[in-house]
Amino acid sequence: MHPTTVKGETMVLVRQEIGDVLRDVRLRQGRTLRQVASRASVALGYLSEVERGQKEASSEILASVADALEVPLSRILREVGDRLAVLEGLSYGELDAIGSTVPDTLPDELVAEFDAVVR
Repeated sequence: MHPTTVKGETMVLVRQEIGDVLRDVRLRQGRTLRQVASRASVALGYLSEVERGQKEASSEILASVADALEVPLSRILREVGDRLAVLEGLSYGELDAIGSTVPDTLPDELVAEFDAVVR
């Protein structure tokens, strides 16, 4: 985790956390940077910079790398979110209080709208 100090204040850089998560997933799988870059059709040097938090990856690049790693993008982003929460000092109770939980039901209006489109 890489908090950065800017003007005397600690700032969390999302690109660094994304890079750390991508690298961690890749290393857990025992894959090389070259293998993932090739499968994702991303330049090796660029992916290296993304993993080191030096470059911001577009959503398309992130999706391509996630696909190359055979991991849902949502899982990568969830892990990034969890790391950011730790850096921000938030507990799971605080996360629940700000509405980060996924509801187990859909609002009736949304169901009705979906039904109307499908019919």
